[in-house]
Amino acid sequence: MTMRDIPQTSSQLVQAAISVSGLGKRVADASGELTILHGVDFTVQKAETLAIVGASGSGKSTLLGLLAGLDTPSDGTVVLDGVDIFALDEDGRAALRKEKLGFVFQSFQLLPHLTAVENVMLPLELAGDSGAREKAEAMLGRVGLSSRLKHYPKFLSGGEQQRVALARAFVTQPPLLLADEPTGSLDAATGEAVIQLMFELNREHGSTLVLVTHDRHIAARCGRTITIAAGRIAEGGAVLD
Repeated sequence: MTMRDIPQTSSQLVQAAISVSGLGKRVADASGELTILHGVDFTVQKAETLAIVGASGSGKSTLLGLLAGLDTPSDGTVVLDGVDIFALDEDGRAALRKEKLGFVFQSFQLLPHLTAVENVMLPLELAGDSGAREKAEAMLGRVGLSSRLKHYPKFLSGGEQQRVALARAFVTQPPLLLADEPTGSLDAATGEAVIQLMFELNREHGSTLVLVTHDRHIAARCGRTITIAAGRIAEGGAVLD
């Protein structure tokens, strides 16, 4: 099914940016089956900032992949802006990602054969935006890279590459931004600058932000935090101030 084929859910879910119910993920392993996530439930309101924290291997990055529809669950549902994403076929999920989601990854995920401005232009061009170059150049200016427009990723520092990734994520003005350990490949000072910029851009654009991090100081910048432990929301860990 495509996005057009799917009716919106109840008014309660439509009001939320994300609603997750009974979400589970299991994979086969040498012992038979490994449970990565089990019975995960939470809701994220529009324009909310949410951090997902947990130890390495707790399932937090798997959860983010499911929120993006990049992986399929064994159980449960994910509703984004009123649309049950796993009622869509892969083409429908791809269309939803293009329309509603921006991504920031730990490893930057820039295309090495494209310049900085071409990387930022890409999602606009895929959406058929005739003003892609102008918007990409303006966005790179916003993140302080006006002098790096024609540089390829290999000629950019880690911090510069992540700022290009931020520009690419925000240039389409997505209603939802997903960030997976965005400072994980950066030194402390550069990571702090990137996080500050990400939150500034998020406030400017009014996006809903879901951030996976192992850093409690970064998580504390979000309005709410959930803790994942052994594939579940930890007891007493649904909200951290």
